[in-house]
Amino acid sequence: MLSNISQPLLGLIDIAVIGHLSDSRYLAAVAIGSTVFSFVYWSFGFLRMGTTGVIAQTVGARDDSANKTVFAQSLLLALSIALFLIVFQTIIIDTAMVLLAPQADVLPHAQAYAEIRIYGAPAVLCNYVLLGWFVGNQNTKILLLLLVSTNLLNIVLDIIAVVGLDMRAEGLAYATVISEYSGLLMAGYFARRQIAKLAGEVYLKVLLSWRSYLPIIKVNQYLFVRTISLLLAMSFFTAQGAKLGADVLACNAVLMTFVMLISHVLDGFAHALEALVGKAIGEQNLTKFFEMFSAASVCAAMVAASFSLLFWLFGEAFINLLTSIEAVREHAYQYLPWLICIPLIAVASYLLDGVFIGATQVKVMQNAMLISVFCVYFPVWYFSQSLANDGLWLSLSALYIARAMTSIYGFYKVTTHQRWLH
Repeated sequence: MLSNISQPLLGLIDIAVIGHLSDSRYLAAVAIGSTVFSFVYWSFGFLRMGTTGVIAQTVGARDDSANKTVFAQSLLLALSIALFLIVFQTIIIDTAMVLLAPQADVLPHAQAYAEIRIYGAPAVLCNYVLLGWFVGNQNTKILLLLLVSTNLLNIVLDIIAVVGLDMRAEGLAYATVISEYSGLLMAGYFARRQIAKLAGEVYLKVLLSWRSYLPIIKVNQYLFVRTISLLLAMSFFTAQGAKLGADVLACNAVLMTFVMLISHVLDGFAHALEALVGKAIGEQNLTKFFEMFSAASVCAAMVAASFSLLFWLFGEAFINLLTSIEAVREHAYQYLPWLICIPLIAVASYLLDGVFIGATQVKVMQNAMLISVFCVYFPVWYFSQSLANDGLWLSLSALYIARAMTSIYGFYKVTTHQRWLH
């Protein structure tokens, strides 16, 4: 939880630094640019999730050679994808701007932000693998040190770039890229130390054979489809908000930053389950599996309820901390009730994602997400367009409820058919 909270806190600082400028265009540009890279980079979030589940099972099976080999395979896969993104950056960025359709006065700032952020791709994707590997090996102290130090550096660079050098959206982009490569260097240092403690060797024959990547790709293909579906929904949310004007787009950016904070904190329990459930599966110990799940469920529910209470009592004060633009504040106050409900309706889906990843039952995650996005989220939005931005938040809430219900059903089916150890 402490590791995860540092990531949305960085987003909070980004919004706070740019949100106190006099013009909402810069805040809107960062919202658009951040959405582009949330989509582009988290499309490959399977590099973290898939690595965690498989590594956790090698830990449970006490197979250090497999641990090292899967780690090396995942890093090679990450670098190949990063190279692809850089080579085709013009097509990717131009397409994203057409799809998100920011207003004419926002577009140049959003484009400049994106053209800088794309060069962080190798660091971001390799960091996904490294973070997943540390979680799978249950070394979350290193995770905490890495994320907190990297994000603190990013915050300092944000302030220097925007406040000190008057660089606006481009300054935030440069600060982020520098921090991403700094994090990669630090993660590489700690990974090298941990690898030295593992027995066994990397299977070079496996590493160089394309067929050996098929099991990893099979697991990751379901995570890829699941992640693309979720990011499509979130990007659509941003694009529709952009059509309602820069102030509404900026307001949604402020509130979605809080949503990210909530999700990252609750994901702390999910990440714990990824490691502990994966290890239990590797040990073939279903009793331990269900004990871990029950304990995490109680803790996560308590934290979710605390978040809802916190935003109910102090939501307007939190909004005021992030922006001094009065029009943006007024819009955010109006949609605050949606934010208050989200922790309670989203907690089950976050937690069960951790179970499915640890057990590598990721096809269940994919199916739950596909149903939630295409059979619930988009239809609810379509029939609530007359509600404008309230309709967007209604469709987002419906997405979380559908994810929870379909994930619970998937958990029930895997349990009754005794497929956790397969």
